[in-house]
Amino acid sequence: MLRTLDIRDMLIIDRLELAFQPGLNVLTGETGAGKSILLDSLGFVLGWRGRAELVRSGAEQGEVIAVFDLSETHPAQAVLDDAGFERCDELILRRINTKDGRKTAWVNDRRCSGEVLRRLSETLIELHGQHDDRGLLDAKGHRDLLDTFGGFDALRQKTRKAWQTLGKARKILKAAVLAVEAIRAEEEFLRHAVSELDELNPLAGEEAELDVRRRQMQGAERVRESVIRAHGMLGGDGAEGAMGDALRWLDSALEGAGDMLEAPMAALERALVELSDASDGIERSLEALDFDPHELERTEERLFAIRGMARKHDVMPDELNAFAETLRAKLGALDAGTADIADLEAAVQEAETAYGAAAESLSAARHKSAGKLDKAVTAELAPLKMERAVFQTCITPEDAGPDGYDTVAFTVATNPGAPAGPLGKIASGGELSRFLLALKVCLTADASGLTMIFDEIDRGVGGATADAVGRRLAALADGGQVLVVTHSPQVAALGTHHWRVEKQVKKGQTFSRVVALDVADRIDEIARMLAGDTITDEARAAAQALLA
Repeated sequence: MLRTLDIRDMLIIDRLELAFQPGLNVLTGETGAGKSILLDSLGFVLGWRGRAELVRSGAEQGEVIAVFDLSETHPAQAVLDDAGFERCDELILRRINTKDGRKTAWVNDRRCSGEVLRRLSETLIELHGQHDDRGLLDAKGHRDLLDTFGGFDALRQKTRKAWQTLGKARKILKAAVLAVEAIRAEEEFLRHAVSELDELNPLAGEEAELDVRRRQMQGAERVRESVIRAHGMLGGDGAEGAMGDALRWLDSALEGAGDMLEAPMAALERALVELSDASDGIERSLEALDFDPHELERTEERLFAIRGMARKHDVMPDELNAFAETLRAKLGALDAGTADIADLEAAVQEAETAYGAAAESLSAARHKSAGKLDKAVTAELAPLKMERAVFQTCITPEDAGPDGYDTVAFTVATNPGAPAGPLGKIASGGELSRFLLALKVCLTADASGLTMIFDEIDRGVGGATADAVGRRLAALADGGQVLVVTHSPQVAALGTHHWRVEKQVKKGQTFSRVVALDVADRIDEIARMLAGDTITDEARAAAQALLA
């Protein structure tokens, strides 16, 4: 419930504090007194889009504060949860607008966005007038209104969940089909490449080993010639033979030389041993350097084949094995994907069946509820002096979607035999007001915590019809809160709380103010609405009769 509205420096309002009450709150006043400014200011603090220039001339900024009482189960509590605000029993909305157009908003003294305000406003305030386009006259919202009337939240949630499941299944199937098609487009290449790689069967590190062996074999001939020559210089015809001859000559001279030759001869004997070891080692090297010329050819062919395959697939030679595994995996995915598609198609079929059942149940419930709504609205039209009008909820099929496959539209025929059509096109101003009011009575029977505002919804009606409109508004306000901006004395007389909006001129400036009316003031105000500027005793008597 809207408890207070505090407005500062907005348009022609300098300072205004209003304390609203439960029940039917009536605002009256002459045309141009500023009633629409109150609604503009309320819409501003709720984040609605409206006038661009709201700051009072000469002021630096305008400010509006709205205070609402919330129950624990009020829908606004869920919005606060989603936005990261603490739950509360008193919701304070504050918004300022500087003269250069910058806007800033707070929820319970914490900064917030205009989007949060708008989401909160959907649970706090509902505004209706003759030219209502926020729900009742907009056919796009009729399905939601019918579902709310029927209490189909569970059915809608089930249908939406089934639609999401179906959409997910279709998405997975589409992705799988595209993946298989993409692989199939290169299937011939994949199978040929895998066959080549399997035939080559490259091993990790093999390219480096082949390169080393090839280099060894290429240099082996030149190295072997040098080693052979070195071996010849050390053999019996070389150093070893010469050292043996020297040792024998020294041995024959040993008797005549005495001890002088013992040390040289010992050194020669050691040298011969080392020379023999060196010769043996060179022989082993010659054996190792001995190779088959055909082996070099085979090594080069293998090395070139591996390198050529790596260049062909733009990978490193050591990556060929992993690359082959990747190609095999793609082929495996192709084979498995073809089988998976059949399973995915079955899943889509199952999801379509589940969605169809949920949507069909929702559609059947809507058709049943549409008849109930038509009867309820017809019953409300009779007290509003439209007992001959026909209201009908039309349900036609449309493309499937998250909320089923029904299009819902409210149509009316104002006179017997007249063609039915959309609310906004068939009904006149006064008739439209009454249709909207009848609908609101039926559609908000179970609404709780919602403040409804009717802006001159009684325009175009008078007398007994205006009295009937007032009584339906009072019924709507029973147990809740309704704000009515009206020029109808019959409606004003039925209010439980009454304010008069009036203009004042101070020091050459025009200001708007709102005055709470007591019983005597209400008599005068309703008399003015009946008689005009000159209030007669007869007008006062008529006003007293209306209030009675």
